[in-house]
Amino acid sequence: MRAARALIGLSQAELARRAGVSIPTIKRCESDSERTAVVAAETHDKIRAVLETEGVEFTNGNRPGVRLLRT
Repeated sequence: MRAARALIGLSQAELARRAGVSIPTIKRCESDSERTAVVAAETHDKIRAVLETEGVEFTNGNRPGVRLLRT
């Protein structure tokens, strides 16, 4: 998620505002810590929708990651 946000130049605060979630929620989603609280699937969906609307594509398979569809 951090890489997707960076691709489109959104701050954590702006992504949180657009997705209707809190900044700490964005931070938890982006954390690599094993102690991170689980974030609800519905919340992930809201955040992903914002990123995809901005042209981010989430890739799967052997090379998970993100890429920018729009130029």
